[in-house]
Amino acid sequence: MPLVGTGEIVGAAAAARHGCGAFNAIQLEHITAIIDGAAAAKAPVIVQLSQNAVKYHGSLAPVGTAALAAARGAVTPVAVHLDHAESADLVREAVALGFGSVMFDASKLDYADNVRATREVAAYCHDHGVWVEAELGEVGGKDGVHAPGARTDPDEAAEFVASTGVDALAVAVGSSHAMLTRDAALDFELIARLRERVPVPLVLHGSSGVPDDGLAEAVRAGMTKINIATQLNKVFTAAVADDWRAHPERVDPRKYLGAGRAAVAVEVRRLLGVLKLDHVEPVKVTIEQSLRD
Repeated sequence: MPLVGTGEIVGAAAAARHGCGAFNAIQLEHITAIIDGAAAAKAPVIVQLSQNAVKYHGSLAPVGTAALAAARGAVTPVAVHLDHAESADLVREAVALGFGSVMFDASKLDYADNVRATREVAAYCHDHGVWVEAELGEVGGKDGVHAPGARTDPDEAAEFVASTGVDALAVAVGSSHAMLTRDAALDFELIARLRERVPVPLVLHGSSGVPDDGLAEAVRAGMTKINIATQLNKVFTAAVADDWRAHPERVDPRKYLGAGRAAVAVEVRRLLGVLKLDHVEPVKVTIEQSLRD
């Protein structure tokens, strides 16, 4: 299946009133696990690389090229997305590399500066056929859309989209980044009001902190693109730790990283079922099955 644009996946999900999974990857094991999980679910998926992941690798090209190559070899539609880019230079690098979408994050700026910076990035990306997501931060604040207690005003969100021309909007409705527990309480009534006022798909960041029933209800209320990062890292780390405890003699990283990759693939498949508002039974994937020849 060829690499597809993020807009194709998000647009189809919005039309069907389903959610679509956008999963953050840090290294190649994440990338291949996300794609394997989507194949098992027979569902499209978005692989995301954040600005922080790019910093970890030292530059975008090595990990970005790997993600694009893996997506081109997938059996289900896969999009590759740059997440939380605060630099217009990084956005331009992603566009040149072949990314189909970017999330430009100017939410730490005040409203007027956020609009100006986002409008410039959106115009550049649209000139190059690239889909753009943005984030509307707390009014007058510097902590962004997921500051504690932050909530997005529906009228301001509609004005922001009209002023910037973005294709999707991340909004503050009660989730928070990097949560290790899954007990975030979302404001579903606010999601519904945002859906009524905002003419582009809504994006939920910090979704790892939301329980399964909350994710499903958020989709029913009007969310479309659901970003998940920390939950995959928790699953990956637990599987690697379990493998080390069970096999302390192992030194081949393919074995213990393979355990992490297999666990992430299963979790991606399960979460994609939640977002499609289906019940998906988990499948057992052994480490040996997950290893590549």
